Amino acid sequence: MIASCADLDTIPEGGTFTNEQKQEVVEMIPERLQADVTGMFSSIAAAYKNVFTSARDDDFGYPAVCLSQDLNGPDMVASNSGYNWFSTCSEFSDRSDTYANPYMRWALFYNQIKQANDILKSIPADTENTTLLRYKAQAKAVRAFDYLCLVPYFQFKYKGNEDKPTVPLVTDVMEGDPSSNPRATAEAAYKLIMDDLTDAINILKNLNYTRSSKSEVDLNVAYGLRARANLYMENWADAASDAKEAMKGYTPYSREDVSIPAFIDHNDPNWIWAAIITETNIARQLTSWPGAYSSFSAKGYATGQGCYKAINNLLYRKISHTDVRKGWWVDENLHSDNLASLDWGDAIGDEIATLAIPDVKVPFIPYTNVKFAQYGGVGNDKNAGDWCMMRYEEMLLIQAEATAMAGDLPGGKTILENFVKAERDPNYVCTAADVTAFQNEVWFQRRVELWGEGFSMADIMRLGKNIVRVSSAVTTNFPNIFAFNMASNDGWLLMRIPQDETNSNAGIPLSANNNDGRQPLPGEGAGLKDGVTD
Repeated sequence: MIASCADLDTIPEGGTFTNEQKQEVVEMIPERLQADVTGMFSSIAAAYKNVFTSARDDDFGYPAVCLSQDLNGPDMVASNSGYNWFSTCSEFSDRSDTYANPYMRWALFYNQIKQANDILKSIPADTENTTLLRYKAQAKAVRAFDYLCLVPYFQFKYKGNEDKPTVPLVTDVMEGDPSSNPRATAEAAYKLIMDDLTDAINILKNLNYTRSSKSEVDLNVAYGLRARANLYMENWADAASDAKEAMKGYTPYSREDVSIPAFIDHNDPNWIWAAIITETNIARQLTSWPGAYSSFSAKGYATGQGCYKAINNLLYRKISHTDVRKGWWVDENLHSDNLASLDWGDAIGDEIATLAIPDVKVPFIPYTNVKFAQYGGVGNDKNAGDWCMMRYEEMLLIQAEATAMAGDLPGGKTILENFVKAERDPNYVCTAADVTAFQNEVWFQRRVELWGEGFSMADIMRLGKNIVRVSSAVTTNFPNIFAFNMASNDGWLLMRIPQDETNSNAGIPLSANNNDGRQPLPGEGAGLKDGVTD
């Protein structure tokens, strides 16, 4: 039986099928593409993705990308340690075109783009087969997701930079020499993203498709991805409308839900899209997101080597004491209300923070996160846990910001206030008097609500904000080497296209890479402000 695109390339008698012949086979038996579609979804969170010639402990798929991008930002603190595989992100040495971490963040998505393109090439353009149309919609949505994970980091905000270069576009219908493929403009890149998502939405809407797993793309996910794209492009009314569609059928985490560590179960009612990561998916315990993120793992870099992920105290001090999210991190005295019902052996509640187990756990540092749980409970070494790729709360915050920016400030404030008062902080009142202040307030809410989920630098870039990690008014909890600020127009904010790509792609000479700026030094950028932590 022919089971995948790889098999479809080969004729049993020898030689290869043409693309037209492959399409004929798929049209007759569309189920033969199922393995490729499943592989496209599962690849996003797999460890050891053959991105490198040897296994690396910072190569665990999309969660590793999210961690990298948040460590680039102002709100996540990590140790300056030889065990910290992601120190390049905190110090911004990851703007080198020869470093492994940024190459992983590039290759992961282009590998998945190839998978999506291979699926699309195998489907006749005029097919009316409902199974093939479903595969087509999912491949287009995934390709758009991949470009949304690349484009915002290689150029400044969309508005005002539409004609500036981003990344090369690779599609299933490319014309010209693929070995000479220059960087596309932001306008061209977002046109492809929007076209793909609109096609996916139209197909899925007509099919009335119900997915079998939250790892797949359905209509809600497609709307949610288009809401993100519209947000980045400042298409405010469309962003609000798409976010509203994405939320249909879902409800937010309640205050009770987030009063203990959470964010690991795709079955939760607010998860719209998920990478489902079971124990059998873990190639090596240390090479997993709980190994890097979790403060409760019995085998992790965070716990065993003290590479905890903490919140910047500049942001933490802005969170109200009546906000349940204050408990997502321990305070300066290593206390969190969210530890109260937990135990690790004989350690109960706050005793977990100071617990020391040789070769297993060192005590927490101030402001350590206790936001993320893991399967198996506290002190488990399985290091499994699903990864949330889209949830209700993200969409609601898009809807609130976009509603206000589209001209309805009272409406945006109502959306935000109703959510925060009901589910996070009963004493919350939004005091923003104009759209600029309200956009900053939503950014604050995003920085708290979505902390650790990979949105930090996308927001920095789309809003044109300074990265503010330190202030003369507060003693920083960043290690000295990571203690600096960066201006919003600093060319070093832009990711570099990896050397492997520039070596093989004549369309991107070295002079066409992002070459401005330099790596920041400790103490630089003093006096910069961001409008939130000032």
